[in-house]
Amino acid sequence: MGSRVTVTWRQVAAWRTRRHSLDVRRPAAEALDVVSELCGLHAQLMSSAAATLRARVDGLDEDAVEKALWTDRTLVKTWSMRGTLHLLPADGYPLWQAAFATYRHYLKPVWLRGFKITAEELSALVEAVGEVLEDRLLTRAELADAVAARTSAHLGGKLRESWGAYLKPASFQGRLVFGPGEGQYVRFTSPRTWLGLDGADVPADPVGEVALRWLARQGPATREDFARWWGVSPAEGGRVLKALGDRVEPVDVEGESCWARAQDVAGLREAEPVRTVRLLPAFDQYVVAATRHAHHFLDGGTPDRVYRPQGWLSPVVMVDGMMAGVWSRERKGAKVCVTVEPFRSLSAGARKAVLDEVRRVAGAAEVHWAG
Repeated sequence: MGSRVTVTWRQVAAWRTRRHSLDVRRPAAEALDVVSELCGLHAQLMSSAAATLRARVDGLDEDAVEKALWTDRTLVKTWSMRGTLHLLPADGYPLWQAAFATYRHYLKPVWLRGFKITAEELSALVEAVGEVLEDRLLTRAELADAVAARTSAHLGGKLRESWGAYLKPASFQGRLVFGPGEGQYVRFTSPRTWLGLDGADVPADPVGEVALRWLARQGPATREDFARWWGVSPAEGGRVLKALGDRVEPVDVEGESCWARAQDVAGLREAEPVRTVRLLPAFDQYVVAATRHAHHFLDGGTPDRVYRPQGWLSPVVMVDGMMAGVWSRERKGAKVCVTVEPFRSLSAGARKAVLDEVRRVAGAAEVHWAG
């Protein structure tokens, strides 16, 4: 084997920008492909999920994401990596669910003690959730009542406590996904009957396949980067990457040892600067991936301008693959006001491109430049 490939963080930013379809937008017909390539859309805020897709895709109808979720069922909403909500392509759900099924943190004694439930009770709860949701859409209260009737009042009561804590294990085990809401109430259903994906083939190493898909957009990355994204310890993350064998190769990024898919190394080494301006929403995947190396992706400013307390990620002004500012949108009566806060002085061309982006995402908004 020859010497290790060496690249710069600017090359990584340019390569990732292209891999994220943030250089040239894709047609609406490829929207589901984009969701798959991004390893899903972060959906703690549904508005951000749709905006993440629109930053990369042209011509999407206003209700495209809602229609894909609840009418066409080509997207599915579920608790995913790190226990956060994501929208995933429905046809890829078997792979993702097989990977999530490897999570074991909720079986550890410290978790069970903290949530005052035994491993046997949790297993019974998960099984009951899957059974009562077959061909049904139930609110959390309705689900709790149905589980109580099938098991015990104690287990039914658990589903009324601590939003998500007891539902996430059922989600990871493929017993539960989100269904269309009923008024202000969230509803859940069975992925088996909602998506009709019984008997789908999955790889022998689903987590390894997920890691390769992630590296295809977020590489080069360290074991700590992958572990943070997947929600496991660095040692576990390292074992996943090591098991990929010759499908990955080490890459030196300005002195930091990282991993990349072997098929991507040449492209990384040859990555040319990218010219693009985008307004990325809160929790955009490009920004999430840069968390541990944020200072390398900032053009001015400091990480705390983007990565805020309680896990909040600000909407970002991207210029040429770099995080060059933050922005916000606010409705004031009949008007929409957009505030743009560059971290440094932008060129005339970049400012014009930012205004074009504002018109794209917010129409005839009033624009304020701050800072």
